[in-house]
Amino acid sequence: MTALTLSTAAAPGLRADAIVIGVVKGAKGPVVAPGAEAVDNAYDGKLAGVLETLGASGAEGELTKLPAPAGFKAPLVLAVGLGAEPDDEAAEDGDAGYDAEALRKAAGVAARALVGCKKAAFALPVDGPGAIGAIGEGVLLGAYSFDQYKENGKNGKNGKGKNGKAPLAEATLLGGKPRDAAHKAAVARAVAVGEELNRARDLINMPPNDLDPQAFAAVAQTAAKEHGIKVQVLDEKALAKGGYGGILGVGGGSAAAPRLVKLSYTHPKAEKHLAFVGKGITYDSGGISLKPAGHNETMKCDMSGAAAVFAAVVAAARLGLEVNVTGWLALAENMPSGSATRPGDVLRMYSGKTVEVLNTDAEGRLVLADALWAASLEKPDAIVDVATLTGAMMLALGSRTFGVMANDDAFRTAVYEAAEEVGEPAWPMPLPEHLRKGMDSTVADIANMGERMGGGLVAGLFLREFVGEGITWAHLDIAGPAFNEGGPFGYTPKGGTGSAVRTLVRLAELTAEGDLG
Repeated sequence: MTALTLSTAAAPGLRADAIVIGVVKGAKGPVVAPGAEAVDNAYDGKLAGVLETLGASGAEGELTKLPAPAGFKAPLVLAVGLGAEPDDEAAEDGDAGYDAEALRKAAGVAARALVGCKKAAFALPVDGPGAIGAIGEGVLLGAYSFDQYKENGKNGKNGKGKNGKAPLAEATLLGGKPRDAAHKAAVARAVAVGEELNRARDLINMPPNDLDPQAFAAVAQTAAKEHGIKVQVLDEKALAKGGYGGILGVGGGSAAAPRLVKLSYTHPKAEKHLAFVGKGITYDSGGISLKPAGHNETMKCDMSGAAAVFAAVVAAARLGLEVNVTGWLALAENMPSGSATRPGDVLRMYSGKTVEVLNTDAEGRLVLADALWAASLEKPDAIVDVATLTGAMMLALGSRTFGVMANDDAFRTAVYEAAEEVGEPAWPMPLPEHLRKGMDSTVADIANMGERMGGGLVAGLFLREFVGEGITWAHLDIAGPAFNEGGPFGYTPKGGTGSAVRTLVRLAELTAEGDLG
């Protein structure tokens, strides 16, 4: 993991492989962003012109390399685009008008480009701890790589990453004050969130032959022990004894038995309790309702919700937040076999309700239903579930935005705003009552399928049936942004993204601060 340090040193005298500066897209051409004054002065104040000559415009994510000026100890200047130049009215929150997400993305793009470097100095706009945290987070997320299974990967012959090169080893954030408590706290938060989010990415990227429910549970147990989190793992015998028909029904077709993992972080001064519930299908073949060719290859990512919940609980513990957070990981592998659940079977859920299974590929809602009811029995102040639940949500919102549904409009808005604040694109979605009727069953209390149109909303309505009465609840359908099948962008890599981790952590922070509900 890339190390983060703070420094008030001037860029020219800093020993590093590169100096990273920001460039914004001005009305008349590129403009050098604050933080790079010393670099601009070394170019006699003509750095913007030099960059324009090299084709730079300041567009978001744009990279331009140029030799460092004479007298600099670093050989390279790396200019990264921040996007549109902020106007005067945008200068809020002590960050000179530079949006935190713009800084986060720019730092991520630069960190990814600096693979193989030992040290880089980031001279991006800093005018407060918010900017420090955003840049630090962007560096850690952008420097991420998953190479464990390659000969020259992290666990391979030489411990190196992409193309045999290790990720950026150290990032020094210029303008950050090493002795300033707020600046140090911002870095500490960035490290905790960044490291745990990257751990979630590792789990999502791990092949399903190495990450089955039992292996995932073991990872959670190890992390819980390290960070003082209480952990309970229900194996197949305990699940059967407890009547967890949804989790058992989904996992019944696999040689790898299901698990329900409960992670409990508590703080002695906490007055509120949040429950996070994650869908953890370590591989989803669709079961008897087998997925068609071309839809199976990335189904190792169907445990992204559980990975996000796991990471968020550990991050909350590392940050010492004054809130009790319980994470529920509903883990199963959905496979076809002679013991698999069939379309037409009826499952008795942990809540006592029965579900007619019309499609075994609508399995995520079944494992979540049991975990939601288990979470409800503890009467938390709110429950948030996270799941790669429906292709319908991807059709509605695309591959970078997750949907937010809730049984309370104010809470849905709060979750949406928290997601936007931390840079995770989200959109509020309704739960239309008329769609509930489509799940009526002639043989059970409810069917696991309803109307085809609005399928993502139907899934949300199904989950609502298993939330305890009077408990505030939200559902995040992260099917789109959980796994990036395209090229990397900003601080987002190809593969597992860790979507929703930062939203969950922010919800925990807001609850601890008394600003959520």
